[in-house]
Amino acid sequence: MTCILAIDQGTTGSTCLVVTADGRAVGRGYREISQFYPQPSWVEHDAHEILLCTLDAAREALADAWRREQAVPVAIGITNQRETIVLWDRITGQAVHRAIVWQDRRTADRCATLAPYAAMIARRTGLVIDPYFSATKLEWLLAQCGIAERVVRGELLAGTIDTWLIWNLTGRDVHATDHTNASRTMLYDINERAWNDELLTLFNVPRALLPDVRTSSGDFGVTRVEHLGIALPIRGVAGDQQAALFGQGGWFAGGSKNTYGTGAFLLLNSGTRRPIARPGLLTTIACDATGLPVFALEASIFIAGAAIQWLRDGLGLLAHAADSEALARSLTGTDGVYFVPALVGLGAPDWEPNARGTIVGLTRGTTRAHLARAALEAMAFATCDVLGAMRANTDVAFTVLRVDGGASRNDWLMQFQADVLGVPVERPDIVETTALGAAGLAGIAVGVWPDAASFLSARQFTRFVPAIGGEAARAAHGGWRRAVRAALFWARDSHG
Repeated sequence: MTCILAIDQGTTGSTCLVVTADGRAVGRGYREISQFYPQPSWVEHDAHEILLCTLDAAREALADAWRREQAVPVAIGITNQRETIVLWDRITGQAVHRAIVWQDRRTADRCATLAPYAAMIARRTGLVIDPYFSATKLEWLLAQCGIAERVVRGELLAGTIDTWLIWNLTGRDVHATDHTNASRTMLYDINERAWNDELLTLFNVPRALLPDVRTSSGDFGVTRVEHLGIALPIRGVAGDQQAALFGQGGWFAGGSKNTYGTGAFLLLNSGTRRPIARPGLLTTIACDATGLPVFALEASIFIAGAAIQWLRDGLGLLAHAADSEALARSLTGTDGVYFVPALVGLGAPDWEPNARGTIVGLTRGTTRAHLARAALEAMAFATCDVLGAMRANTDVAFTVLRVDGGASRNDWLMQFQADVLGVPVERPDIVETTALGAAGLAGIAVGVWPDAASFLSARQFTRFVPAIGGEAARAAHGGWRRAVRAALFWARDSHG
């Protein structure tokens, strides 16, 4: 049976799927990884543990696929947590420090000194200056680890998690990444599609440390037999959000996806023409139907499903997160109650780090059902805000939103989202679209699927179309913006 091994190395663990040509996941493996917090706001992973856990999960998935259907993959696709950086010795293979995770904030002070370079960095990379991205993390590693002489001697290599896995899986033969991951480092020029000398100088990063940048659907070497019991070509690589966009079929200009997790991550493919991103939006690199780089707009909503978790764990209003759907259905509206879940500040498009959670419109008649529904509505309203900002920055047609993530299983929320947007919302039968995207990129490269359309044809989607009564939902959006303005005023009014 023709199939692909998809490796999804995420922030909390490694998931591996064996995906068949007809779109089924016939093998599955998972291993959790440790989280290290050496200081407040510092987050680290053990790169060697990541490798071992990924190998264990892959072996489990391969054994599962063989036991169930005697399926053996013909290639590997890799997707990964982005921005997390590893620095290691090319001779011994040992990491010189734990990997610094995308969530880590240790370089915030350094980022504050880079304000004079903000316009140049945005022009080159499409990014804002923030510790989130890899450049200042790598600069910190090079400065703090007492390795200057080893750098000069060319003994060290660096890369994001995909690069680390590829280098090890290929027996240290291939030091490479793809365009999507490179675009998240703040060292890569998205216009020239190359590492940028001006940025490398700014962050004191020698070019020799960095991997070769390759097409997402292409040649990344062959794994050594001792790792998985079989030599497999690695033919697909993409960062997690871009892989999810590909897995949702968003390889055309106007293709979009929203992942409803703890937060929400939106990508809108803008094609070969670079859009001008307004504040709160990032320009990044995604994949076209053949894995070649194209432009995309990206935005993060900091709190999405986490608002429901807070109602459950912080306030005790829900026994289970899934209870929110029944509570939302029990009402015809929120009676003017709005919840702006700025529990860690507001992300796109308002971008106010000092904002805090705000609930407005409370009366003596307000119940836990009103708060649960208001929290769900907030996800839909915030998504509408971001997509509105994206559409204002590009002339591509936007006709449907593809969705995934845990909260996308909530049928009420998906219908409300379609009503607010005024366009259909589509949810795939398998919501692990990150791993599926990696499988698709690899499978197209080796002929498991002749093209992207064939890959997508195996998917089935549940479609939510705007309801006839959707005008009420869109009208409620105006009240949401009023509530957001209240939260912004509270954050910015320093006079008390």
